Formats: sequence, C-alpha cells, structure tokens
Amino acid sequence: MFKKILIANRGEIALRVIRTCKEMGIKTVAVYSTADADSLHVKFADEAVCIGPPPSNLSYLKMSNIISAAEITNADAIHPGYGFLSENADFSRICDEHKIKFIGASPDMIAKMGDKATAKATMKVAGVPCVPGSEGIIPDFETCKKIALETGYPVMLKATAGGGGKGMRAVWSEDKLQAAWESARQESKAAFGNDDMYMEKLIEEPRHIEIQIVGDSFGKACHLSERDCSVQRRHQKLTEEVPSPFMTKKLRKDMGEAAVRAAEYIAYEGAGTVEFLVDKHRNFYFMEMNTRIQVEHPITEQVIDFDLIREQILVASGVKISGKNYEPALHSIECRINAEDPYNGFRPSPGKITTLHAPGGHGVRLDTHVYAGYSIPPNYDSMIAKLITTARTRQEAIDKMKRALDEFVIEGVKTTIPFHRQLMDEPAYVKGDYTTAFMDTFVMKPLED
Repeated sequence: MFKKILIANRGEIALRVIRTCKEMGIKTVAVYSTADADSLHVKFADEAVCIGPPPSNLSYLKMSNIISAAEITNADAIHPGYGFLSENADFSRICDEHKIKFIGASPDMIAKMGDKATAKATMKVAGVPCVPGSEGIIPDFETCKKIALETGYPVMLKATAGGGGKGMRAVWSEDKLQAAWESARQESKAAFGNDDMYMEKLIEEPRHIEIQIVGDSFGKACHLSERDCSVQRRHQKLTEEVPSPFMTKKLRKDMGEAAVRAAEYIAYEGAGTVEFLVDKHRNFYFMEMNTRIQVEHPITEQVIDFDLIREQILVASGVKISGKNYEPALHSIECRINAEDPYNGFRPSPGKITTLHAPGGHGVRLDTHVYAGYSIPPNYDSMIAKLITTARTRQEAIDKMKRALDEFVIEGVKTTIPFHRQLMDEPAYVKGDYTTAFMDTFVMKPLED
C-alpha cells in the first residue's frame, strides 16, 4: 500500500481524497496555487506545496511543478481527482517515468478513450451500441456534407478532443451545416488546440445516463449501477440522481453488461464511467468514456454504501476487485452548488463568503471546501459545493433535498441554491419526466419581495 499520496487537484475533490487517505492511514500532500492558499484541502493535508500563481497553466496544469512537489515530499503516488490533468496521457506517462504511481488510467488507455472518434471505433469492435455517424475524423467539409446526408438530419458535429460542450453543434438542415462546421472547428481549436471533428446522428429526446465501472489490473471489471445526468445547461451537468427514474431492470442489466464489456475489452484499470445517450424507446448508444472519478460519484457511494476513492487506491496498489455488480438500494440526488447567479444567466459570482450555514440531518451529505470568510477565486470552475440527499424513495430524496436547500445559507456571493430549490418543485422534474433538453424551457421564477 502507498505510504504517501499527492493530490494533484484543488478544492472539494482534493479534500474528498484526503479524507479517505486519512482513514486508510496514508499520508497526504496538497498542492495549491497562491489563489487557493486558504482552501480547506490545504489545511487538512499532512503537507502542502505551493505550485504556482493562480492561472491553471502555471499551477495545476504545470506538470513539472507537480512532479517536483511529489519528489521533494517523497510521495509514491499521485491522485489527479477530476479535471486538470486527470485525463492527460502525457502526465500519466511522466508519473510512470518518475516511478510515481498515477492513480488513474494508463497513458495508452487515456489516449484511446480521450479521442472520441477513436473511442467510438473501439467500442464498435467491442460490441457496444454506438450512435450512427462518421467512421473516425472527418477530413473535409465535402465529406462532412456527404456523411450528414447518409446519416440523416438532424446530426451533431463534435470535436474529437472536446469536453464541457465545446466544439459541439446540432445541425437540423443542410443549409446550416457549413456555418456549424466552421464555428465548431474554430471553437475546438481555441479550446483544445485541435479542430478535428466527427459526426453522430442527433438522438432526439435523449437522456444522459452513465454507468460507473471499476476495473483491476487482472482484466476484471464490474459496474456499480447508473447515474442520470440529463439536467444540463450548455452540456454542463446541474444535478444528477441514482437510480434513474427512466431505468428498468432490463435496461440496467443491458447497459451494465455493455459497460463491463467495454471496460474488459480495453483491459481498463481504475474507476471510470461509460456514458450513454438513451432515446425515448430506451435504446442506448455509447457516447464517451471518462477515465477518471466523476464529480457526481457521491450519489453512487450513497446508494450502495461504497467508497469509490478507496477502491481507486486499492486497485492502483494491485488489489483485485470483487467482480460484483451492484444495484441501488436507496435513492440519491446531487445538486451542484455553483457560485453563479441563476437570475442573470448563471453569471459567475466569485468573491468573499460572508456567511455560511451548512444543512445537516439524516441522509444529508455536503462535500465542500469553502467556509465563512473564504474568498472564491475567479480563476477556476465555479462549483463550490455538492449537496447530496439520500432516502428510501425518490420522493423522499426530493423532500429531503428541499429541506436541505432551505437550510443552506451562503451570503456574500450569488449561488445556484435558488435554482435547485425551484427545480425540486418543477412538475416535470418531480415526475422524472425530463431529457437533456429540460433546461431549454426552464425559466426561473422571479424573486419574492
């Protein structure tokens, strides 16, 4: 087992990893930029190393600084969390070269699954259902036009190096294709330094349902049930739940088997997520694979009583998984609390938190790195907390979430707490009748006087 783990991340996920490491008797090293000196993950780690100024490319994305921090503290493993370098094949390789265990996927695995066109081709060979569309990267616009006609409109253009909704364009007719092709490539080039595109049939009325998997170094994989992530704004998830209200026993069995087949085909090691689009007829199609822990992993942990971070560490140290597939015994909902103003287009709202009162009680979990007096830097993702409620039924979990949100007080900055409170009363959400288009028609009710 590892003696010391450096967490190459910040905020809530860094603190989450530190807590499990402490329970396992493993020493921890936090890294931080100068903007994060007062974050709880820095205070709770056994050691902390400043790795640079606020810009990510000079700190959390600066591989040489992180490797140096690991070497001077004698860390024998690095946990990358999510975001930043968690799916960077070069960083995984550099860790190997420095004899530091990367608690995540191998460089080859990240490269295969990180390129969406390659991932889709691999999944087709593995026998996993895929959305109809292009076979790999589209070389030019004329080929793009031909594939769109063969696939049939509407289609979705996607950047192979994409993420977070960047480089994606829905196209409903041929006369809109060229403009979408050019703007998607420009956006992808600016965001990822890569303008390669591929195309898929646009699945109408889709749900975004992902399967949590874990694979070990012995070629065995298992799944830990699903998460429904369909409530999204600009392809960014806002809330997630498990089990999905759209799920059936047969669909879970089929999707779980497909996800395990995908993981075992590529000999996947570590925690990962196989993401699917599911149409209104419950046909499911592979979308992508995330070779890291997910933001929404706590709801899986809650419904099956399982520590996914502990499992990541155990698998990375060479321990075999049980091979058991899991089904949810409870219902859990996660609301991502962002420092954003939902009454003004979810505009970011960095600044100092003057007051914070955390909700509590049975079935309430709060994952956060902030506190009263903490200043939220403007340099990073705006998520400051994850509020999770768990109960025997979906309605009980919703009622518990409503109560917890009413208790949750954050002053000094705007947050998405009011949005989530309204969401919990939205009839379509309460009925579980929502798709990825849910936020297209959702309107915030005015503030009461």
